[in-house]
Amino acid sequence: MRQEIENLRQQLQKANYAYYVLDNPIMEDSVYDQLYRQLQDLERQYPQFITPDSPTQRIGEFPADKFTSIKHNIPLYSLENAFNFEDLNQWETKWQKLSDEKCQYVCELKIDGSALALTYENGILVKGVTRGDGITGEDITQNVKTIRSIPLKLNLENPPEIVEIRGECYLSLAVFDYLNEERKKQGEQLFANPRNAAAGTLRQLDPLMVSQRKLDFFAYTLYLENNTISTQWESLQMLHDMGFKVNVHRQICNSLNEVENYCDNWEIARKNLPYLTDGVVIKINELNLQEKLGFTQKFPRWAIALKYPAEEAPTQVKDIIVQVGRTGAVTPLVIMQPVHLAGTIVQRATLHNEGRIADLDIRIGDTIVVRKAGEIIPEVVQVLPELRPENSQPFIFPKNCPECGSLLQKTPQEAVIRCVNNSCPAILRGSLIHWCSRDALNIKGLGEKIVILLVENGLVKSIADLYNLTVAQIETLPKMGATSATNIVEAIANSKSQPYSRLLYGLGIRYVGKTNAEILAENFPTWTKLSQVSLPKLESVNGIGQQIAQSLFEWVRSDENQALVSSLINAGLSFEQAKVTKPTSNILTNKTLVITGTLPTLKRQEAEKIIKKAGGKISSSISKNTDYLLCGEKAGSKLEKAQKLGVKILTESELLQLITDNG
Repeated sequence: MRQEIENLRQQLQKANYAYYVLDNPIMEDSVYDQLYRQLQDLERQYPQFITPDSPTQRIGEFPADKFTSIKHNIPLYSLENAFNFEDLNQWETKWQKLSDEKCQYVCELKIDGSALALTYENGILVKGVTRGDGITGEDITQNVKTIRSIPLKLNLENPPEIVEIRGECYLSLAVFDYLNEERKKQGEQLFANPRNAAAGTLRQLDPLMVSQRKLDFFAYTLYLENNTISTQWESLQMLHDMGFKVNVHRQICNSLNEVENYCDNWEIARKNLPYLTDGVVIKINELNLQEKLGFTQKFPRWAIALKYPAEEAPTQVKDIIVQVGRTGAVTPLVIMQPVHLAGTIVQRATLHNEGRIADLDIRIGDTIVVRKAGEIIPEVVQVLPELRPENSQPFIFPKNCPECGSLLQKTPQEAVIRCVNNSCPAILRGSLIHWCSRDALNIKGLGEKIVILLVENGLVKSIADLYNLTVAQIETLPKMGATSATNIVEAIANSKSQPYSRLLYGLGIRYVGKTNAEILAENFPTWTKLSQVSLPKLESVNGIGQQIAQSLFEWVRSDENQALVSSLINAGLSFEQAKVTKPTSNILTNKTLVITGTLPTLKRQEAEKIIKKAGGKISSSISKNTDYLLCGEKAGSKLEKAQKLGVKILTESELLQLITDNG
């Protein structure tokens, strides 16, 4: 019976490999299903013969309670980014200063997904871990096992004791579209793009749900003890032989000229791929040269990623509208025919200001080209006037606020046109939403919809009015019951205990962010001191620049703003800094830290709390006075600036270790 079970397993494993890796099915689905059921029945009768690599063990029986954070056996380094061929040439020049050896390059498409680290012991998959911060990640082995293109058992007769595999988990465009169609039918929020959907799926606690999402995987890095392989190209071939899907569009190049030809070709051809790719990864082929070149603090010196420009697409202008923000800034928006762009459906884009509209000469009915700026924010690149409909009219920017009708104003120092009527419903709505937001007063239950209703029904005309609201008043709002109204009133009352720095941030003073507000609270621990400070004194505070100082100086001297703060103080809010608790450690005393990117396990607020308990200070910007940059995934310009200035870069795990060792 044991041999019959083993034979069934081998048949099903071959069928899985042919279907999910080779894309060349050797067995009808109905036959596969029948054999699978036979194997399930036999394993139920003879559970002593169940092995971890059996196809029946792909999906765990029970959802996980949580994921465990574990340290990678081998760090997952980020890649340095190049954005043009000049960057590639500079990269080549840099590594050639360290070695004059000749080499080939291997080009691989950069798949837009989530990196995974896989560990096999004696040929059996034992661990699947997310990238995290590159040093530690989350153990999601049960979810990884559901991905059919990841073998549970390596296709090797005599597998090494330990094998480490790196690769990219992703969602195909067809699966992504199908999932969104199903979510639309169920009235659920749509996934923004395949990358986010893949990352979110990997972190589902229920492996059954992960299995239903049909994730896929490309392997691209192999680590072996006593490695006899000499090139990256051989590594990719061995990964394929082991049973992994390896991207077929890889290519060996003998020079950067050939690399450029490859990149140029795929910039166009990638649009026909069944998955998203946002660039090309270029690696030195020779592994001994890779080892010789080694790593910087952040990147391997022997590899780089060429990122393609943001994807562009044509669409048509349906309307041009203007919106008023909480600072009174009037921002024009273009409403477009929905267009698929860089993995998302885009229907509107900012036009920034009146000058941008004039430069583009954009009109309703125009055909335009849009792209994702920084792959996030949709923007209009150009107008195609040759496709403009007859009798189209230039857009005329309104002279009066669309919300309150007051005359709009523009200062010579700004490109922005503003409504300066502080009673404007749009400014009031924006101010209230900001005041109630998580990083400000964190008033739960008072979201945008409720705020709009409060303003529309005349129940609130300033932030201070929130603290006079009664349950009876809130109950009069549509779809609002006594319980919800009571909860909101209690949440408003609880917000009175929020610290001084949060109140300063919640006031919505232009340019004063969360970190700036904390710096101000530390340096001017009472409202009286802050409201009476001189402009030069403000500008001299470390972390408060000239722009912030000028904006704050003007704000606190406004009679209207002074009256608002007085009303809030009368309502029971404390505009004084609480006594600072003694740090639990002094390892970061007099040290300034900046945080950038997404940390693997800590929320930003948690990280800031840990730093402050260790005596450290938080700043929002990198300078020569910065001691450490706490760096997470998807770090941006702050990382580059820190590297240029020689600022020490810490991962989350390194920060925690530093504090633990000196606690």
